[in-house]
Amino acid sequence: RVSFMNNQKPQKPTLSGQRFKTRKRDEKERFDPTQFQDCIIQGLTETGTDLEAVAKFLDASGAKLDYRRYAETLFDILVAGGMLAPGGTLADDMTRTNVCVFAAQEDLETMQAFAQVFNKLIRRYKYLEKGFEDEVKKLLLFLKGFTESERNKLAMLTGILLANGTLNASILNSLYNENLVKEGVSAAFAVKLFKSWINEKDINAVAVSLRKVNMDNRLMELFPANKQSVEHFSKYFTEAGLKELSEYVRNQQSIGARKELQKELQEQMSRGDPFKDIILYVKEEMKKNNISEQTVVTIIWSSVMSTVEWNKKEELVAEQAIKHLKQYSPLLAAFTTQGQSELTLLLKIQEYCYDNIHFMKAFQKIVVLFYKAEVLSEEPILKWYKDAHLAKGKSVFLEQMKKFVEWLKNAEEGNQQLSSFVE
Repeated sequence: RVSFMNNQKPQKPTLSGQRFKTRKRDEKERFDPTQFQDCIIQGLTETGTDLEAVAKFLDASGAKLDYRRYAETLFDILVAGGMLAPGGTLADDMTRTNVCVFAAQEDLETMQAFAQVFNKLIRRYKYLEKGFEDEVKKLLLFLKGFTESERNKLAMLTGILLANGTLNASILNSLYNENLVKEGVSAAFAVKLFKSWINEKDINAVAVSLRKVNMDNRLMELFPANKQSVEHFSKYFTEAGLKELSEYVRNQQSIGARKELQKELQEQMSRGDPFKDIILYVKEEMKKNNISEQTVVTIIWSSVMSTVEWNKKEELVAEQAIKHLKQYSPLLAAFTTQGQSELTLLLKIQEYCYDNIHFMKAFQKIVVLFYKAEVLSEEPILKWYKDAHLAKGKSVFLEQMKKFVEWLKNAEEGNQQLSSFVE
């Protein structure tokens, strides 16, 4: 008989404590910014203050060092010379380098050269964009921890980088930090920043960047609440040599006030408030916000025309317009006390009739109505006809006005004929 028991294969001996090889990607590398810092500082020391050599060294090092992981350390070194502790101080026991923004000369030319170093680095390693933005936001919050000279250099550099698009204007949010605002750090920093930004571009380019991030109406927040007035802002920045920024903010405030005025006017009209109350309110707003009569008359015209649902039939809309505008003539007359205001209104009427096709034939009727109601007078109408009209629908409107203009020129014949122009 064959024994099956003996047919079993003998077990192979196993090694105790056997190691299983782990894949490279599963290994958790220890976060060690100090070692990274030493490598960067050593390289910067070897390049010296030649910023072209610095840019080349940083370009080459990105292939060997983990910029993605140590972005904050990298930017701390390039700005402050070493890793920054919370609050913005450099730790005493840390290695540091003088090849950095804070140790450089405090002038625009030097900061432009440093801006190139950052530009080249971020263009080469696109993933550093977000890290750099976060770094600048952090540095702005640390401003009180830096010397005045360091703040000035950082402000100039930031302005240049905002101008060339390396940074987004949203980083300015950090300047609205309560402590920085209260101690006047934000406003002083903003002076240097805007000077270098406007120097690189111009106020219009700055305005576009600010508008994109809804920062165009927030510049007064650089001051404490009790100093947030156009007058204070204007005085501070004009004295600092930034008259164009003062004028820009004044203009922004005026735009805001005009929008507010239009909104309130439309509400008052829809409620049916007495004209004397509306006129009083408008005059107060004009004085308070330094709004011209020409601006006000265009706001009133737009408000008056937007309070009604217009008929889509051309033959009925003129009749509807005359009835509606007759009602509001006293309101418009209160703000056409100057020839320029009358001309401004005429141009707005022309523009409106051209843009709204159903009103094309109503232009002359509206002008004659306003002449009768003493909203418009002879001289501005004649000036409009002669050379002050717009190109929009010019031939149609001039033809419509021809007979009325002839009548105006021979007005001594009597006012009886005037009725023939208004059906």
